[in-house]
Amino acid sequence: MFYPLKIILMPVLLGYSLGLNDLTVSSVELTVHVGDSALMGCVFRSTEEKRVTKVDWMFSSGKHIQDDYVLFHYANISVPVGRFQNRVHLVGDILHHDGSLLLQNVEEADQGNYTCEIRFQMESLVFKKAVVLHVLPEEPKELMVQVGDSIKMGCVFQSTEEKHVTRIEWMFSSGEHAQEEIVLSYDPKLNVPMGSPRNWDRFQNRVNLVGDISRNDGSIMLRRVKKSDGGSYTCSIHLGNLTFRKTIVLHVILKEPRTSVAPVNLGSEILGGNQLVIIVGIICATILLLPVLIMIVKRTHGNKSSATSMALVKSLENKETAHLEKHIYSSITTQDVIDEAESGGKSEATYMTMHPVWPSLRSAPGSPLDRKSAGGMPKTEHAF
Repeated sequence: MFYPLKIILMPVLLGYSLGLNDLTVSSVELTVHVGDSALMGCVFRSTEEKRVTKVDWMFSSGKHIQDDYVLFHYANISVPVGRFQNRVHLVGDILHHDGSLLLQNVEEADQGNYTCEIRFQMESLVFKKAVVLHVLPEEPKELMVQVGDSIKMGCVFQSTEEKHVTRIEWMFSSGEHAQEEIVLSYDPKLNVPMGSPRNWDRFQNRVNLVGDISRNDGSIMLRRVKKSDGGSYTCSIHLGNLTFRKTIVLHVILKEPRTSVAPVNLGSEILGGNQLVIIVGIICATILLLPVLIMIVKRTHGNKSSATSMALVKSLENKETAHLEKHIYSSITTQDVIDEAESGGKSEATYMTMHPVWPSLRSAPGSPLDRKSAGGMPKTEHAF
């Protein structure tokens, strides 16, 4: 009675669900970023000695899509399959019923359901475990910081299994051919940073481990950044014989002096990233309205030209009319004056000619006056 009861209770206590021919563990979820690595555990825990004969990993991106092989292990040989070649490794200890899979350089298309199957010798039961993998956009591999500020550099190894971190190291290189320097070296057993002061002296008292070691987080904080801190930082998280690495490039820039912000500059800052959109919109609106503006200007200019021409014609007509009237009036006035003058002259001449000559003033015969009268001037014999 005790042996059958043990067979029934063991899966229940370990969280397994017993099917007709398999033993399934409830699925777990794991979230990683593009380019990072993911450790998907598949461990069968048992107090009995069992010999693993085969391990299969399969992938499905949807419910109604056929599963694809990721890797299979048989006769102590692991074979990655398809697009997962050179990116997956069986890192578990097969002798201890561990068929865990390491997926490196995660891609967006890797998101989906992964199923592990472990088969044992001389047994019909199959151990199964499912992992739901969520893939997030890639984290920035290049960071920028100003001199004197602080910067956090993340380094997290994602895993569905609890793995004990054995060592964390951060290395720095200022160039391709420059010698690497130790930024920080951490040993969980000692619980203190280690490394000779000669190797990490210039980072001393400026670097702190801020990640949660229990969650495979080896992130650091670099304070009071210097111009010489610009370069490549490589993080290494060691979990026994398994190592996860990540490289971050840090760019250090000088701080700009603070100046008073003018209203125009303030408006530009408020616009922020929308400046380009606004400028493009103004340019497009100008291009669209340009023909209309040209037509309006031409029409306005034509109206002004017509009005100016009409005013000029009217002015010329008025001027010619005034000049003609003046010419007529001046001609009439001049002729009247001439006529009046001639009439006046004739009257005066007549008056002078008809002046009476009295007998007492008659000259003697042969005098000049008498000779003048004899020369053609009429002689008046009678007085009025």
